[in-house]
Amino acid sequence: MNRIRGLVDKAGWPRIIIAMLLLSLFIVAPSVGIRVDQSMTDTIVRFGMNGILVLGMVPMVQTGCGLNFGLPLGIIAGLLGATISIELGLTGLTGFAGAIGFTAPFALLLGWSYGKLLNRVKGNEMMIATYVGFSSVSFMCMMWMLLPYRSPKMIWGYGGSGLRTTISLEGFWIHILDNFLAIRIGPYFMFPTGMILFFVLMAWIMWAFFHTKTGTAMTAVGSNPDYARAAGINVDKMRTIAVIMSTVYGAVGILVFQQSFGFIQLYNGPFFMALPAVAAILIGGASVNKANITNVVIGTILFQGILTMTPSVINSAIQSDLSEVVRIIVSDGMIVYALTRVTRKSR
Repeated sequence: MNRIRGLVDKAGWPRIIIAMLLLSLFIVAPSVGIRVDQSMTDTIVRFGMNGILVLGMVPMVQTGCGLNFGLPLGIIAGLLGATISIELGLTGLTGFAGAIGFTAPFALLLGWSYGKLLNRVKGNEMMIATYVGFSSVSFMCMMWMLLPYRSPKMIWGYGGSGLRTTISLEGFWIHILDNFLAIRIGPYFMFPTGMILFFVLMAWIMWAFFHTKTGTAMTAVGSNPDYARAAGINVDKMRTIAVIMSTVYGAVGILVFQQSFGFIQLYNGPFFMALPAVAAILIGGASVNKANITNVVIGTILFQGILTMTPSVINSAIQSDLSEVVRIIVSDGMIVYALTRVTRKSR
């Protein structure tokens, strides 16, 4: 009994309740005409699409920089890499690898600049990160119209200038990870092996890094910066490395998201990526100063599972298409819960 109580306390009632709700949705699904195998596929795919974006939250949290509301900065780096890849006409695995390669210098530069800024505003990182995220997206809304792209696949029709709001990846590197070694059972179930393996690789890289001397120093900075400074650790340097890592993971994460989604979303698209990632890692059990890969996996599965299943079950039950309304309500509700949970803890 004490062992069970200990497991419950460790998991936390909020996560247990959300997990039970998700399980109940899967149980109810067949009775309202929803195929469980297809729903499982949708949940797994959405986990793979969003997992690396959520993973990008870990370095900044572990180093005491708080939740990365400036994630759109990394996403913008990913969008730049993706559009350059398409501009050069790269396709298939070469196109996806090229997008990552073009993304890297932008992510490193933006992450370094972002880290330097956060080192100057210690104690207000999350507020400044929010400003950085919103202002960078607004700035890029102008730049997407001004940058000298010429590919007819991306610019406005009839030789117009500026990039379209949405760019299709058809013919480039759509589903390049999803279809790699994909496991298909029947007409509805598909396990995106390549995308999940890519997430595992990125998670392993982060796990291995945090077990190096530098990674241990970063964790020490997040736990007690004064002690770390007394031990000879360059606190500002460790924080900058964490911000760079977070930005790089955000950049790579949006490329993974795009190849599965099938489209590149520019202009205001990055606005809608940070809050779900923050909510997911908090629901997974992270706090503003401690996070790990387990929090990422649990939180992303719960957040994306609820977001996938709730609209489908409700729509089928009431025989009406309210999917977008329900999705917004559920998504915003989980985000509000996660953020208020952080507020209560900080108090």
